[in-house]
Amino acid sequence: MLAIVPPSRRGYLYVVLAALFWAVSGSSAKYLFHSGISPFQLVQIRLTIAAAALFIWLAVRNPSLLRIDTSDIRYFVLFGTLGPAAVQFTYLFAISKIHVAAAILLQYLAPSFIAIHAVVFFKDRLSRWTILALIGSFAGCYLVVGAYNLDIVSMNLAGIISGVLSGVTFAWYSIHGEYGMRRYNPWTVICYALLVAALIWNILHPPLEGFQHAYRPAQWWWIVYISIMGTLVPFGLYLEGVNLIRSTRASITATLEPITAGLLSYLFLDEVMDPPQLLGAVLVIASIILLQLKQEFDEKAPALIRARKKG
Repeated sequence: MLAIVPPSRRGYLYVVLAALFWAVSGSSAKYLFHSGISPFQLVQIRLTIAAAALFIWLAVRNPSLLRIDTSDIRYFVLFGTLGPAAVQFTYLFAISKIHVAAAILLQYLAPSFIAIHAVVFFKDRLSRWTILALIGSFAGCYLVVGAYNLDIVSMNLAGIISGVLSGVTFAWYSIHGEYGMRRYNPWTVICYALLVAALIWNILHPPLEGFQHAYRPAQWWWIVYISIMGTLVPFGLYLEGVNLIRSTRASITATLEPITAGLLSYLFLDEVMDPPQLLGAVLVIASIILLQLKQEFDEKAPALIRARKKG
């Protein structure tokens, strides 16, 4: 069926599905926290199941993807530790403390942190549109977390800090993931990053402690969903989408995630965002779109200039 669908439409479909799976994963994690599971337990279980499932899958289907150069072991240890291990915990801990949609939107600060990184370390020009997008994203997050109300901030400070850190660590993951992607298949990079992250969380938290509890069937269902359908499957769909419609369009389409997560959390978790918070969400999403469109324009600009000169 999908073979007859034009590649561009398939690409958007893959990214939309990935965003929906991620959104359900965030809301289901909040449900698990309400039911007594801690973020420490869930991050350990999630990373362990996801890493084991992907390693077995690659070992059976394409063992060559598991080969890496010994000189890159240090890279994967650092990448897995400061990447998935840190990203997953800060993200889940934020969800446990603040609204799901707010936690996801804070992680969506990553494009802004990447833009700042490019300016500081690569001397990229800070254009008017980039400045506008950065102001919009940070102002939006100020509203999203309810910083205009000091009572809300004092109640949720740990969650807010963790959410911002999830944006920082995800930006780091995105930037340093490029090195691995240039040398290896994306699935090789993801697999070893997850393996290291799982190992780290079985050292920081008592080994396999998260598995040593009598969870109800409903809890196990959502744990497995988060580990597979909220991690491996959407990563695969997103990568396929990027291959078909480019990372810029994929990033913009993925902003469906916080919107869907907010709706699901409202329907099933009774999480309600105030009007200023909703305005903040719009500002964050608009800023992400602006940053991505600016990036696409910058990539196309040299070719357009050459075409005009030839004309």
